[in-house]
Amino acid sequence: MARSAVEARGSDFARLARRINEEGLLDRRPAYYAVRIGAWLLAFAAGVALFVWAGDTWWQIAVAVYFAIVFAQFGFVSHDLGHLQVFRRRRPSSLVGRLLGNLGVGLGWDWWTDKHTRHHANPNHEEHDPDVSPSVIVWSRDQLAESRGLPRFVAKYQAILFFPILTLEAWHLHIASFKALLRPNARQRWLEAALLTAHFVWYFGLIFSVLSPVKAIVFIIVHQGLFGLYLGCTFAPNHKGMPTITGETTLDYLRKQVLTSRNVRGGVFVDIALGGLNYQIEHHLFPNMPTPHLRRAQPIVRAYCTELGVDYCETGLLASYGQALRHLHEVGAPLRVKALG
Repeated sequence: MARSAVEARGSDFARLARRINEEGLLDRRPAYYAVRIGAWLLAFAAGVALFVWAGDTWWQIAVAVYFAIVFAQFGFVSHDLGHLQVFRRRRPSSLVGRLLGNLGVGLGWDWWTDKHTRHHANPNHEEHDPDVSPSVIVWSRDQLAESRGLPRFVAKYQAILFFPILTLEAWHLHIASFKALLRPNARQRWLEAALLTAHFVWYFGLIFSVLSPVKAIVFIIVHQGLFGLYLGCTFAPNHKGMPTITGETTLDYLRKQVLTSRNVRGGVFVDIALGGLNYQIEHHLFPNMPTPHLRRAQPIVRAYCTELGVDYCETGLLASYGQALRHLHEVGAPLRVKALG
């Protein structure tokens, strides 16, 4: 009996996976991650030493910018740990992930990994992907029609407001991390709560022990604002403005991941700045592939998609932001037309 079209298409990923395995691109890279984690820990320690040495001065705003970069890089490493890219087993991944995430930057490990797993299972699915839920930003005309309150108010000019809103993203992540601890199914509730609390004790304690109250508050606003903006600018190019999915989909795994994702071109600087997430297509196809292998996997995946006739979206960094903002602008157009009418 002949296989169905869906079964045949489903095997497309299996053939690609065999090619990737043959190249050894799913093998762990312990030395790479040891150097990467060690380098950013040293960068963090150097930042603390500089902060204490500089004392109560407005030059500390530059240190706030520096810490926004370091915190984001801790977030990228935590992301890789959540996908078991660093360790094969979940226990050491969770241990290091909680130290870097909860204690280091104040983001709940269990909440984030659960949320991110649901995103990977259904990228850009309006009912199942938490990253396209219309909590503030509205991502489609269907969501716009059902929006009320703040999302509807923001939607009219959301392309203009998008980057300013991202400056609040870090606070949203902190609050969501604490709120998740109240869920009945929260894992390691007390450990996560202790580490999150310890983060804010050392964070606020360090800042207010060195800076005067006004300078401390400005430092926190700048640091957290840029931290959230950096994270948002890293994730926005990956899926925003790409096709969204509703209801039941007949897309197989390969097409679901490729057609909803966008790669960002660039050299080593872009790779480091975006934590390797500029290879979003390869990352979504193989979430446990170590970051340094994504660049090597790209030409294989791109050529395979061309062979299958599957659209493979790749663009520059600024162009990716342009695509995302144009999409947001078009989604909010009916509200602007209505206001003019």
